[in-house]
Amino acid sequence: MVKGLSNAASSNRLDNFIDGKFVTPEGVTTYVPVVSPSDETVIAQVPLSTAANVDEAVAAAKRAFPEWSGLTIKQRAGIMMKFHHLMDTHSQELAELIVRENGKNITEALADVAKGNETVEWAASLPQVAPGRVLEVSKGISCQELRNPLGVVAAIVPFNFPAMVPMWTIPISLTVGNCVILKPSEKVPTTMQRIAELMSEAGIPPGVFQIVHGAVDVVNAFCDHPDIAAVSFVGSSKVANIVTQRCNQTNKRVLALGGAKNHLIALPDCDVGMAARDIVASFAGCCGQRCMAASVLLLVDEDKEDASSSAPAVLDTLLEQVVSLSAALQAGQGAGQVGPLIDNIAKERVLHYINDAEANGAKILLDGRSWATREKGFWVGPTVILHSNREDKALKDEIFGPVLSVLRVSSREEAIAIENANPYGNAGCIYTERGCNAEWFTKRFRAAMLGVNIGIPVPREPFSFGGLYGTLSKFGTSDITGDGAMEFFTNRIKITTKWTASYGTGSGNFAQPSAKRARVENSSSSTASSAVEDKANFDGRM
Repeated sequence: MVKGLSNAASSNRLDNFIDGKFVTPEGVTTYVPVVSPSDETVIAQVPLSTAANVDEAVAAAKRAFPEWSGLTIKQRAGIMMKFHHLMDTHSQELAELIVRENGKNITEALADVAKGNETVEWAASLPQVAPGRVLEVSKGISCQELRNPLGVVAAIVPFNFPAMVPMWTIPISLTVGNCVILKPSEKVPTTMQRIAELMSEAGIPPGVFQIVHGAVDVVNAFCDHPDIAAVSFVGSSKVANIVTQRCNQTNKRVLALGGAKNHLIALPDCDVGMAARDIVASFAGCCGQRCMAASVLLLVDEDKEDASSSAPAVLDTLLEQVVSLSAALQAGQGAGQVGPLIDNIAKERVLHYINDAEANGAKILLDGRSWATREKGFWVGPTVILHSNREDKALKDEIFGPVLSVLRVSSREEAIAIENANPYGNAGCIYTERGCNAEWFTKRFRAAMLGVNIGIPVPREPFSFGGLYGTLSKFGTSDITGDGAMEFFTNRIKITTKWTASYGTGSGNFAQPSAKRARVENSSSSTASSAVEDKANFDGRM
């Protein structure tokens, strides 16, 4: 049974989660189906909430904020520890929801939950991480830094990781004292419905965490609402830019992560077996629907003019193994299988890029289009394309499916020039067994998350996740997860303090000196004190 269904009908309609309970959204008349991508079964109907429904959630969050932020960070972290335990206890149940609504295989779904729970674990450590610094910066002068919560914040998340991506922001934001309103993807809302119940069971008070289902109207309301202090977004580059621009109009703090076109580069000195397995896992895992997935493989024939070189043969073997391992993958949602794409729009998009590449002369080394003939579901199999034309769209556009575009180049300089020319800046990877080669590429990649022999180089806490500023992968400010999220969801308050000397009375109390005594002591110590006072900063002459 899907959690959060309307009590008023047997129509499988989902409710919003407002002020600690599931509530039928008032005034909403439009619902859209939540469709299982494996067999097109309708799981539920999700409401397209309105700005008025967002107002209701914000009002509840504002009521809850004083008491929640008034708890110590250790108290809030204690609740996160309970939530972490509940996530672990119910991981199989949550994974089955993900399999059903997202299409992942069961191993990927369990990993979705486990990786999200890693961020909950890090949030529980914040009492040791978040305390601000204190330093005596001058004689008798101290500076202290505090991290204060922002207030009510909103999170907008995509369909591809129904548990993990919401957990990138929610536990950290809550632990530092904020109240969070989430808009899950309308394509995969049921996992977070169940997680909302677990959060309440862990002890998160009403109004502190809430869910408002919907689409564009909810996103716009998040961006425009004067009482929402910050918005985080993960999704397409187009919408990330729109959200950023809209939040900027009201000077609202915004963190928006967009798409990717990740390049893997293989040198002839790579470990062929390891590289082949990693490349396949990177481009075909989760049916290619992740912003860290491999999209382009560049094979560097640096020694191809040398007749005695074995480089071409090594790279031929690598490509053959990639194709062979990919061809062995089966359609399905069991461990090790490749699940479907999220919907028919995604399926048609992926097929379009494969057809376009073939029409432009590319060689289809492995054709996943045969999977698309299944009667039910949105299936496309792993596809490997060998390109001869650098201008092919499949080499340039984000496809977001199980498609690997391969291009052979003659030098590392040519490879890095191709990688640098793409407008995205999320991830990159170099396959090599030599440290000097790895260093050469990691200094030159135009991406923020880099791998050496790791095709999905996702940083884990305390390191934060995010693409490169100035590219289509990152908009707004800060990274997400880890110390980037801690920075984004707090205000740094700096306190500079100076105290005059206190004198004991002998009874354990302290009192100010008499005026006469103070004049005498101030006079006798003026010369000495002038030597240690910070004149520039504390005598008003800055």
